[in-house]
Amino acid sequence: MWETSARLLRLLSLLQTPRDWSGADLAARLGVDARTVRRDIQKLRDLGYPVHATPGAAGYRLGAGSKLPPLLLDDDEAVAVAVGLRTAVRGAVTGIEDSSLRALAKLDQVLPSRVRHRVDLLRSVTVTVPDGGPTVDPDVLTAIAAACRDHQRLRFDYQRHDGSTSLRETEPHRLVHTGRRWYLVGWDTDRRDWRTYRADRIRPRIPGGPRFVPRTPPDVDLAGYLTHGVSSAPYRHRARITVYAPAEAVADRIPPTIGMVEAVDEDSCVLHTGSNSLDELALYVALLGFRFRIHEPAELIAHVRGLVARLTEAVE
Repeated sequence: MWETSARLLRLLSLLQTPRDWSGADLAARLGVDARTVRRDIQKLRDLGYPVHATPGAAGYRLGAGSKLPPLLLDDDEAVAVAVGLRTAVRGAVTGIEDSSLRALAKLDQVLPSRVRHRVDLLRSVTVTVPDGGPTVDPDVLTAIAAACRDHQRLRFDYQRHDGSTSLRETEPHRLVHTGRRWYLVGWDTDRRDWRTYRADRIRPRIPGGPRFVPRTPPDVDLAGYLTHGVSSAPYRHRARITVYAPAEAVADRIPPTIGMVEAVDEDSCVLHTGSNSLDELALYVALLGFRFRIHEPAELIAHVRGLVARLTEAVE
């Protein structure tokens, strides 16, 4: 009985690898004959695991069923899941904290001591700074992801920076996550152009629009496209500033949603950023702690000169 149970677990572990397994391959891996493999496959089906027979040559694949059966994880996978769940507890998706805690409690209960030690070690030396920003309803993310997958137009109410809302219709392309925020990149059908939307400001309308033929994306590097779009494009004042420090050092201090850093050489880089406030721009770049030179806009250059004169007068 113990040998049969161990063999079933081994068979389940093999089937959870995303590939088709022939009966002969499984028999060789398990050290049994093909008839025993067929019997064990049926036992897994009786336990609720959806093991599908692939057409053509006799083969098997573990598919999706009506319920989630138990999963087998190796040590590295278990550590990755546990760390991911702990991170999700402080995540940017509304309501995910409770679900993550419940899943984490179930996982902690069955973790072997060697794996729990690795997870506890990571937790003991890690400090997480809470974001405190707006979160996204997971149903909203699911609706956006489904529209992207199915190439179906998405209709939604969108909250602007000033708090007002407008109805938008897009051909959604991709969801992009910066680590702090979720964004949708899509083709705005009314404005006839690509747009970037913050997911926490989206309220989908049902039903959605018709299906569409996907367009060529605005940039192969969607992460870079999004960084430029959310760091400077939406703002009244767009700044281009040379910072006399290595690009890596500057990028460590500037989140991608605040500014885009382009290396010039080993000792300097160009910062592209923006704001609706000249004071905010001036103070932000001044407090970076590096020498810099402002190239544009002209309004920022004049504003900094006036600020320097007032500060100099204040300490004379």
